[in-house]
Amino acid sequence: MITLLKNGRIYDPTSGKDGVVQDIYIKNGRIIAKPSSTEKITQTYDLTGKVVMAGAIDMHSHIGGGKVNIARMMLPEYQETKKYTEPEAHVCSPSCSHNATPSATDTGFRYIEMGYTAAFEPALMPVNARQTHLEMADTPMIDKGGYAMLGNDDYFLRMLTAKKDQKAINDYVAWILNATQSIGIKVVNPGGINAFKFNQRRLDLDENNSHYQVTPREILKSLSTAVHQLGIAKPLHVHCNNLGAAGNFQTTLDTMSASDGLPMHLTHIQFHSYGTEGDKKFSSAAAQISEALNKNKHITADVGQILFGQTVTASGDNMMQQLNAKHANPKKSVIMDIECDAGCGVVPFRYKDQNYVNALQWAIGLEIFLSVEDPWRIFLTTDHPNGAPFTSYPHLIRLLMDKTFRNEAFAKLNLDAQAMSNLTSLDREYSLYDIAIMTRAGAANLIGLNDRGHLGVGAGADITIYTDQADREAMFAKPDYVFKDGELVVKDGKVAKVVWGATHTAKPAFDIAVEKDLKDYFDKYHTMQLDSFKMNDDEITNDGRGSIIVHENKKASH
Repeated sequence: MITLLKNGRIYDPTSGKDGVVQDIYIKNGRIIAKPSSTEKITQTYDLTGKVVMAGAIDMHSHIGGGKVNIARMMLPEYQETKKYTEPEAHVCSPSCSHNATPSATDTGFRYIEMGYTAAFEPALMPVNARQTHLEMADTPMIDKGGYAMLGNDDYFLRMLTAKKDQKAINDYVAWILNATQSIGIKVVNPGGINAFKFNQRRLDLDENNSHYQVTPREILKSLSTAVHQLGIAKPLHVHCNNLGAAGNFQTTLDTMSASDGLPMHLTHIQFHSYGTEGDKKFSSAAAQISEALNKNKHITADVGQILFGQTVTASGDNMMQQLNAKHANPKKSVIMDIECDAGCGVVPFRYKDQNYVNALQWAIGLEIFLSVEDPWRIFLTTDHPNGAPFTSYPHLIRLLMDKTFRNEAFAKLNLDAQAMSNLTSLDREYSLYDIAIMTRAGAANLIGLNDRGHLGVGAGADITIYTDQADREAMFAKPDYVFKDGELVVKDGKVAKVVWGATHTAKPAFDIAVEKDLKDYFDKYHTMQLDSFKMNDDEITNDGRGSIIVHENKKASH
């Protein structure tokens, strides 16, 4: 069976196509070359005048794991019970969900209805990997994957204290990727989550963790080297030290230098781009951060844009969340330690356009978006749900594509914040081609999804079709059609068929001898045995809700 999508305007940056009118042929879930005249076209969609892109990819969104469930429970006053109708009714019972942190089922449906076909959980706690994967398995429609958190776990910090060589570090990192079925490695506040347990309340890049006598710089260097030498496609995913603190832009700049030229991805960089200028001692450092990103071609970043309204901040960074708890709205929070791995903090928050700090945060994120020159190295995120729910992406896209709309929104902000921002002097407007890079081709390239994020022959047929509208928010909120692996799953902005996506993983080789010391460590310190810590393939695939895609590593580099 062959499906023809004809006469669409193709935006496919991987092949350099910028609004080219072209036909697309789909067979067995993949895009194929034009078939011979003897092969029968079984289904045809006339897409004349419509915009065609690959399915969008959210490379950083908190969609599974313990802290997300805590966030879901934190705001019962905002929850509503939903009665599902077909095609959703047969995959879930009525459940509670709210806009800031939708249930697993709602997450899948809301993503696919916006044209997103994949989302990646950026903070998979290794000790909690099983629960995270089970929750992602309950997320229909989209592909998933996770970045395993290291850099605050006791075992790794003991290795650094003992001056273990890089090969030993590499074997441990590779073992973690295999054991947790993850596709990348994340470090949150390097060393800081752990230092919090020893009563340190701040940790700068070259400051020792008081217990292990190890600095964040050493942690970043060893982990980024391991990821690079193992050939993992996704660069080390870095949540810098001093999140949200005035003056933290210098830590961010220093973190870039700590990469020593190796690829590194800085996440939700808006939260790490603050200065101390002005009477309120809080200012935008977006210009300095953007200049550094433009100069350091080996560094990529996602923005973590904040948008106004109610949300829940959920982070592994318990050190900074403990400081932020006093700003909770409503007034409640959860700050906790988790085994020997790390911790988490969950703090509800309402961003307000008349609050000086919130208004300036909004402006800082947009300043970064508009000042970073290369759309292949900057990515559209809200750090869901920390800056705003992922369902606000269409609104964010309009802010980037429509200067008049952006300036009108800016004019409504706190006046003191307006005076501290140069946003209205930035005339750039993102094009459809730019959006396709940032949300499709660039994201796939960053993670290593070679057959996603583009519309070339051989690609998985994840395809989104929009009606071109001047109101970009309306356009991107409701695509006409979405195809997942060649199947029509969304029509006129609503789910038409329920499917289950794949789980993307990386499984680099390692010396099995690493398990001898690990077993001794688990027996002594953990509440679970080593074999229970490791996840096998059947645990992800045995309910028929998807498959595992193992991505080949780049050629190992030393």
